[in-house]
Amino acid sequence: MNKLLFSAALAASLSAGSAANAQAIPGAIVAVVDLEKVTSQCTACKTAAATLRSQIAGLQTREQALTTPLQTEQKSIQTAIDALSGKEPDAALQARAKAWETKRQQAAQEIGRQQDQIKRNQAYISQQIQTKLGPIYQQVMQKRGANVMVEIGSTLATSATLDVSNDVLASLNAALPSVQTTAPAAAQQQPQGR
Repeated sequence: MNKLLFSAALAASLSAGSAANAQAIPGAIVAVVDLEKVTSQCTACKTAAATLRSQIAGLQTREQALTTPLQTEQKSIQTAIDALSGKEPDAALQARAKAWETKRQQAAQEIGRQQDQIKRNQAYISQQIQTKLGPIYQQVMQKRGANVMVEIGSTLATSATLDVSNDVLASLNAALPSVQTTAPAAAQQQPQGR
C-alpha cells in the first residue's frame, strides 16, 4: 500500500513539475523599430506621400475655383437685397438666390467627395504598408534573434544595438516597391432580397 501511495505521490509531483516547466516564459530579447522613420523613408512611401500631396493641392485649387465665383455672386445678391431696404425681393432676385444656393450645395458635395476620396486613398496606402510590415517584423525578429519588437516611441530609453529600423526599412523596400495610391471605388450597397 505504501508503494502505491509513494508511486501516486511521485507521479503527481512529476506532472506538477512538468506543468510548471511548460509555463515558463523565456527571457525577453527586445528589438526596437522607428516606424516613423520606416514609413517616411521607404521608397514606395515617399512616392505615395508625394502623390497624396498632389491630390490635396489639386483639391485646394478646385475648392478655390469653386468658391471664388460663389463668393462674388453672394456679394452681388447681398448688395441687391440690401438695396431693397427691407422690401420683398422680386422673382428674378429670388431665382438668383436659389440658383446660387444650388451651386453652393453642388460645390460642397463635389469638394466633400474629393475629400472622402483622399481619405480613402490615405487609408488604402496605409493598409498596403501595414500588410507588408507584419511578416517583415517576424522575419527581422527571427533574423536578429528577438522575441519582442517594440516601437521606439514606446520606450523610455534604448541602446542603438537594439534598433532594427534599417533592417525593417530595407525589407519593406524589397517587399513593397510601389503602392497603389488610388483606393478602389467604395462598394455600392445592394438591397437585400427576401
